[in-house]
Amino acid sequence: MRVGQLLRFRSTSLCSSTARQEYVPLHKPVVEDDIKRLEDFLLSKPNVLVLTGAGISTESGIPDYRSEGVGLYARSNHKPVQHMEFVKSSAVRKRYWARNFVGWPKFSATQPNATHHALARFEREERVQAVVTQNVDRLHTKAGSRNVVEVHGSGYVVKCLSCEYRIDRHEFQSILASLNPAFKDAPDMIRPDGDVEIPLEYIENFRIPECTQCGGDLKPEIVFFGDSVPRPRVDQIAGMVYNSDGLLVLGSSLLVFSGYRVVLQTKDLKLPVAIVNIGETRADHLADIKISAKCGDVIPKLFDFRNSKSAS
Repeated sequence: MRVGQLLRFRSTSLCSSTARQEYVPLHKPVVEDDIKRLEDFLLSKPNVLVLTGAGISTESGIPDYRSEGVGLYARSNHKPVQHMEFVKSSAVRKRYWARNFVGWPKFSATQPNATHHALARFEREERVQAVVTQNVDRLHTKAGSRNVVEVHGSGYVVKCLSCEYRIDRHEFQSILASLNPAFKDAPDMIRPDGDVEIPLEYIENFRIPECTQCGGDLKPEIVFFGDSVPRPRVDQIAGMVYNSDGLLVLGSSLLVFSGYRVVLQTKDLKLPVAIVNIGETRADHLADIKISAKCGDVIPKLFDFRNSKSAS
């Protein structure tokens, strides 16, 4: 395969096109027969469950961790925060919240792309049952999807580690701003959880509020690395798999077990699995259909493919 046959994401939007394309890894052009195969798969199974990963949000300008050359592991040696480090260390919490404060305006302003909008349309047309997402960016909800389960929680809610207190992340941003009026702007390399990279000197004087109800420490309602998905959520997803007639995986390498588990549950029920992802996944050997392509080159074209053919 010649280099010229590999493509990077190219947006036709007039704004932020460079930012959005730089996080999509090199990929091959989609084959039209693959679009038809996937369309036939969905047409024959109107109760498919959709599992999405960070790969669908790269086209909105949010990088993933693992993509070769463009993921955050390739761009930086800074690893994502670990759950126990956050819980035990005030310095880790301060560093996390300082970076998150800087990155929040851009992260929260990120808009859904054509894949998110297509999935919302599929739900309205009763072509899919629901979306289970490994992402914390709320882009499915912004696009109009209603039946969404966020496996790893959401960056849009802040919770207390000691009680049931919750606060909207936008409101929390206003509190952080009032406590840190002298905090300067800093480089805004967004991470998938809304975190960013900034120099240490920006962090040292950052102030974090305590829980207003019990004085405890506050954390985004995100399942950090090293933590476990809450059991009620695991059970809810298992029930959705049981009530489905197949699984469609989009933009996930499935290296994290919380996603791979959904594939295993599907295959245990002898249900089919289709995967659309740039490059290999942990479950390629279990897939009934595997399309190695960018989701935005495939999903928005579904159910328009035959109409465009007949019109030509």
